[in-house]
Amino acid sequence: MSELSASPTPSSPSPKSRAPARPVRLVLRAAAAVLVAGLGFCAYAVAFPAHVPEAVGEVVENLTGANPHPVVLQRPPVAPLSAMAQLGKQLFFDPSLSGSGQQSCASCHSPDHAYGPPNALDVQKGGLAMTQQGYRPPPSLMYLYRQPNFSIGPDAGENDDAPTVQQQASASANVVKSQKTAGGPSTSVEMVPQGGLFWDGRADTLQQQAYGPLLNPVEMANKDVDSVAQKLQQAPYAKHFNELFGSRIFDNPKMAVSEAMFAISRYQVEDPSFHPYNSKYDRWLEGHARLSQAELHGLRLFNDPDKANCAGCHLSKPGKDGLPPMFTDYQYEALGVPRNRNLAQNQDPKFYDLGVCGPFRSDMKAQQQYCGMFLTPTLRNAATRTVFFHNGIYHDLDRVMAFYNERNTDPGKFYPHGADGKIDKYDDLPADLQKNVDVADAPFDRKFGDKPAMTADDIHDIIAFLKTLNDDPAPSH
Repeated sequence: MSELSASPTPSSPSPKSRAPARPVRLVLRAAAAVLVAGLGFCAYAVAFPAHVPEAVGEVVENLTGANPHPVVLQRPPVAPLSAMAQLGKQLFFDPSLSGSGQQSCASCHSPDHAYGPPNALDVQKGGLAMTQQGYRPPPSLMYLYRQPNFSIGPDAGENDDAPTVQQQASASANVVKSQKTAGGPSTSVEMVPQGGLFWDGRADTLQQQAYGPLLNPVEMANKDVDSVAQKLQQAPYAKHFNELFGSRIFDNPKMAVSEAMFAISRYQVEDPSFHPYNSKYDRWLEGHARLSQAELHGLRLFNDPDKANCAGCHLSKPGKDGLPPMFTDYQYEALGVPRNRNLAQNQDPKFYDLGVCGPFRSDMKAQQQYCGMFLTPTLRNAATRTVFFHNGIYHDLDRVMAFYNERNTDPGKFYPHGADGKIDKYDDLPADLQKNVDVADAPFDRKFGDKPAMTADDIHDIIAFLKTLNDDPAPSH
């Protein structure tokens, strides 16, 4: 036999030895199909988190920052400005209406700065020579069209026998203010002032608010209403007054100025740049944007009643009517912020800005339970600001958050020491009114020496979330 013929012939595998291959292939194919289906479901869940089970949607939210519960927000209709609003726009940007000829509404309410101050000054300067300090930092004019009128307790509606504000205040003088918690029910609306414009709520309408700076000696500093009317009559747009209000409108200076202020208010109501609702957070609410991990964590801290508890006053959820959240409850709080000794008015040690109790409104002076309370502003576009609180004491959100976090646990960081070496806490309020300061709502419920409610990383993430409340810049004016 040859070598070849002597070699053993490989035996063909028997049918039995090949049998296991088919089940293995079937298992592999089934596993691959399951994997593909799983990947497909994951991709679907990531793309459409609102269309998967809630538990899955929450996982997607945690991983990607998508909103698993999107809503449809109701925004104001956009339409061309009326003739009245167009006139108001001209008035808004006209510096000739000031005593100095250098200050318009837009000087302190810059459209490039969310209709707030255009700089980091504690307060803005005005007056005839533009050298006098204002009394308080100008609030933003954005979203004010939804601001309710000033009242104490629930809205009395159209009741002709509704009690006066003073009567409402007196009736609730001895009622203990309820605690505010983020996301929780609160009856504090029954106990505290609410609504109104300016830091103390002394104006109810945008028309009234527009009047304020005109005759203020440290702002637009006009001598009287007649001098304002004369400026309107000499302005290039005077012909529009005749077209809108008749040829004899300037025969009555008071009426002419009143119509001018109404025109400014119509501009603020009609122009979309005052209420665009186009922030990243608005888009996230509607499922059109994703939050970063820091922003998402910041939102949760913002809403956490045991942590930042911001949403206790700055409501973050859309209303049942679909209106976007305004990030304010329109109420008033006494926070006890430190005295700003850079303000000219505070050089007088006997002067105190008591907000609702005065000095710029007098009707609530006797209601001492509200002294030291100031309006809770919206936090929309707050991260664009460079001056905070009613006296402009702080100039960045880091310092603001530190104050909220450690005002009570480490007050020496914020308040001066007296001659006796003790911390002069709540130094911008007389001693007998310091009892009005909020010490019930988190994080103000902490005591001296306690661990603060938030860590430095927590504050970083909350500020990251607050930046999602910034609207896209307004068109150039």
